[in-house]
Amino acid sequence: MNCDIQVDLGDRSYPIHIGSGILDSLGEACKTAGLTGRCLVVADENVAPLYADRTFQSLEKAGFFPALTVLSAGEPTKCQTQLLNLYSAAAAHGLDRQCFMVALGGGVMGDLTGFAAASWLRGIRFVQVPTSLLAMVDSSVGGKTGINIPEGKNLVGAFHQPELVLIDLDTLSTLPPREFAAGMAEVVKYGIIRDADLFDVLERNTLPQRSCFQGSEKIGDVIARCCEIKADVVRQDEREGGLRGILNFGHTAAHAIENVAGYGQYLHGEAVAIGMVYAAHLSVVLKGLSIEESARIEKLLTGLSLPVGAPKFAWKAIRTAMAVDKKTVGGLPKFVLADRLGHAVFGCEVPEELLEEVWDGIRQ
Repeated sequence: MNCDIQVDLGDRSYPIHIGSGILDSLGEACKTAGLTGRCLVVADENVAPLYADRTFQSLEKAGFFPALTVLSAGEPTKCQTQLLNLYSAAAAHGLDRQCFMVALGGGVMGDLTGFAAASWLRGIRFVQVPTSLLAMVDSSVGGKTGINIPEGKNLVGAFHQPELVLIDLDTLSTLPPREFAAGMAEVVKYGIIRDADLFDVLERNTLPQRSCFQGSEKIGDVIARCCEIKADVVRQDEREGGLRGILNFGHTAAHAIENVAGYGQYLHGEAVAIGMVYAAHLSVVLKGLSIEESARIEKLLTGLSLPVGAPKFAWKAIRTAMAVDKKTVGGLPKFVLADRLGHAVFGCEVPEELLEEVWDGIRQ
């Protein structure tokens, strides 16, 4: 399949190109977007050997002058030290305000490179080329960029929209099964918060402990639908003043889990899966989500080989991490909860005693 989806944000609008084998068209897509001159391609040590050469060839063929920076793989790379390394690489390669950066890889590369672009020379242009499922359906779209600090995940960052997003579905063929499953957690999220029909499709194509999507042509349609949903939400609320908050379903607990465990112990999607089960149980108590629908969420995530039980961390540590989450106001975390499959409500307050009670109820 090949399709284009437009993220409509006025003068910050951009296309999402989705298709098989389209990495070779990156250079022409950049030309069409009005990009010129030198660029810095940022990839991790796993992705660079697979796709850096093709990326370079496409950019050079279109008249660009790319340079490559290769970073360590994994969530710990999304940090202050590597951000400074990108600034040094940008200086070494002479990136001026007419140049741009290319994030080639998963969400870590996208978030880090995007923030480097947002802050280098007070902002230069950049392009997202996601190669992981999670990045394709979530982090590459919407302009959220940033890094983690010891106190919490994504606490430092900026809204900085890319010039384009290019999703080559063929790159999923080299994605490890665990990473693919982690990406499916974000796909499930879209079904819960915005599209009950999508949730039904996911259920029909998931067998016990096996997703039928990896290696299937169906994944292209699923990715496109997720991008459509996110593009529509971002169009209505670019800077997360309201509606965009629904995209954080499951993320309040997820970010706390990642922080307490140490970044990299849980993949982001794995933590989100646990966080969504937690949010679903809270939703049953506070928003009228049926017990049956909560059970369907947990069953689907289990079928996708994702964790659903809260880790045995001390509640005090989890609660402390929640207190520094971006969605916290006055020390009180705000949750996204679902009243039914396909519809979510943002900015929900949860009684303090219920936070711990429900956490204890889903412990492994």
